[in-house]
Amino acid sequence: MSDTDNTATPKMPIWVLLAFSSIQKRKHALILIWASIIFTFYSLPWIKFSNNELITTLFLIDDWSWAAMMIPICAWYVLSLRWMDKNTAWEAS
Repeated sequence: MSDTDNTATPKMPIWVLLAFSSIQKRKHALILIWASIIFTFYSLPWIKFSNNELITTLFLIDDWSWAAMMIPICAWYVLSLRWMDKNTAWEAS
């Protein structure tokens, strides 16, 4: 296959490679994204919104630093998934 072949997939950008470097299947990328979204909701400072004893016991994070980090990470994973889908870069199973 030559470099001028129009059916070749474009070279993967470094930001996509870093997001899914060890992930070969779309299903696994979706699991990673959902796990990141769940952790993002957990990392919100729920303690500041409620005085409930159960919430202060289960949710230990009391500042916005984790949420501020997790929101861009989730966006990065979603954008990387979109790039992989648009360029049919997933491994055939």
